[in-house]
Amino acid sequence: MLKLITILIALICVLLMAVILIQNPKGGGVDSTFGGQSANQMFGAAKSVDFIEKLTWGLTAALFGLCIFASFFVQ
Repeated sequence: MLKLITILIALICVLLMAVILIQNPKGGGVDSTFGGQSANQMFGAAKSVDFIEKLTWGLTAALFGLCIFASFFVQ
């Protein structure tokens, strides 16, 4: 059981690193990659940024929960 939890923690860590690297703290992020303001209107990048932020918080909460849960199995 602990091996499965450890694998899940490692997978979430890799996904969390990828999601964080996609974001840009200066407001560029994914939307600037596709052409700036015109891409915001065409692709709805504001919603993609909102999704990425929610995904970041969700992965962070899952990582926190799994780490707490794994601590009960360590003797």
